[in-house]
Amino acid sequence: MHSPEQLQALISSRRDGWSLPGEFYREDDVYRAEMDAIWRRQWLFVGHACQVPGPGDFLVVPVDTDSILIIRGEDRNLRAMHNVCRHRGTQICQEESGHATKLVCPYHQWVYGSDGSLLSCRGMQGDLEKSELGLKRVHLRTIEGMMYICLSDQPPEFDPASEAMSPVARPQGLGKAKVAEVVDYEVDANWKLVWENNRECYHCNAQHPQYIKANFDHFNEDDTSEATRSRIESAVEHGEKKWREAGLAISHKQTGMACFPDPERDLWYSANRTALAEGYVSETMDGRQVSTLMGDYTDPDVGTVRMRTMPNMWIHCSCDHAVSTRLLPAGREKTMVRVAWLVDENAEEGVDYELDKIMPFWELTSEQDWEICQKAQRGVVSGGYQPGPFSTYKEYNVDAFVRWYLKSLSVGSWAPRHERNGRLSSTCVDHQTPQSLS
Repeated sequence: MHSPEQLQALISSRRDGWSLPGEFYREDDVYRAEMDAIWRRQWLFVGHACQVPGPGDFLVVPVDTDSILIIRGEDRNLRAMHNVCRHRGTQICQEESGHATKLVCPYHQWVYGSDGSLLSCRGMQGDLEKSELGLKRVHLRTIEGMMYICLSDQPPEFDPASEAMSPVARPQGLGKAKVAEVVDYEVDANWKLVWENNRECYHCNAQHPQYIKANFDHFNEDDTSEATRSRIESAVEHGEKKWREAGLAISHKQTGMACFPDPERDLWYSANRTALAEGYVSETMDGRQVSTLMGDYTDPDVGTVRMRTMPNMWIHCSCDHAVSTRLLPAGREKTMVRVAWLVDENAEEGVDYELDKIMPFWELTSEQDWEICQKAQRGVVSGGYQPGPFSTYKEYNVDAFVRWYLKSLSVGSWAPRHERNGRLSSTCVDHQTPQSLS
C-alpha cells in the first residue's frame, strides 16, 4: 500500500500539462484515497427533490461502501441519513426508492420515524435512551431542487455554490419539475476518465454528430473560421438582446467550452446560459421544442443552461426539458451513471411530450461517451500506456480537472475548504485560450 509520502510522490510525478500516470486508474489504494479525500469530504449530487415528492417518499444512494437514505419527512422537509440500523448495522431500506411511513429494520424490527428518530426497539432490556439511537444524519442541501449531500462531519462551504448557481437555474424551474425517465448505466471505466471525456469537445466532431449540429463548443481558436465566428457572434448578439429583455443573462460567449473547474480558487461548481446553433431551441434531434415550456419561460428561444459540480454532476437544460447526469464510483474500473430527463411538473406524457422525441439526443450522446470511456480504460491499464500532452486549444478543461483532482487528493489538503481558503469565489476566470466573441 502507498504511504502518505508515496502517494504525495505519485501526485508530484505528474508532468504539468500532461495526462495522469497509469497508477491513478489502476491501483486500489489510490482509489481508496480518492474515496476518503474526495467522495467522503465534498458535496455530492444525489438527485432531484421531485424524486421524493411527498412525506415518506425516499431514495437510496450508494456512495462506495456507504448507503445513504434521502427521505421527505412528515413535516415535508428533506433529510439524509445513513441507511444503517443503530442496533447491529443492518441496512434498513433494501429498495432503491419507495415510500415508508416508518422505517423498519428487517433484522430485528427496530422502528424509526421518517425523521430518523428511534420509535421502538422491541425486546431490549432496561430503559434505553432512544434520543441517542436515531439514524446517523448526513448533511443535505438543495439548489433549486437539486439535492446534495456531504458525508463529512465538517463539510465545505455550500452557500457560494448556491449563490452562484441559483440565479441561473431558477428560471428553468427544476424545483417545479418531474422526472420523465431515468436510465442507469454501468460504465466499465474509472470515474476520472468519464470526467475527462466530459471536459473536452476535442472528440465531438468524430463521435457526436447530433451534438455538434446544436452547439458551438466544439469550435476552438485553432479551427474557428471567419464564417463560423460570424455565426456564433450572431447567435450571441441575438441571445444577449432577447434574453436581457426577458431577464435572462447569457453568460458564456466564447469559443470552446466554458472553463471548469477552477482548481486555483477551489471552484467546484459552475453555471451558465449559452446560445444554441441557429434553428435550435432545444437539444433534440431536430432542434424543435418537444414538450411544454419549463419554469418561468414564455418563449422557447432561451438557449441552454448548463451546470456542473465536482465530483459527480452535470446537467443540460433546454426550454422544454432538462437532462442531468450523476456519477458514482463503484470500484477503480467501474462507474455507475444515472441520466435523468426532467419536464415541467404539469406536462403529461403522450399529450405534452413523447419520450422518443425528448430522449434520443442525450441518450445517444451519453452512450457514445460511455463507449469511448471504456476504450480509454482498457488503454490506461495496459503496460503500453504512458501519459500524453494535452492540447491547450481543446483540452484546457481536462488539465483543469486533473489539477483539481490532484489538489483534492494531495496529502494535507483534506481539511474542509472553509478552514483552508476562506469563502469560495462565485465567478470563474478564463485562464485558457478560448477567444471571446463579444
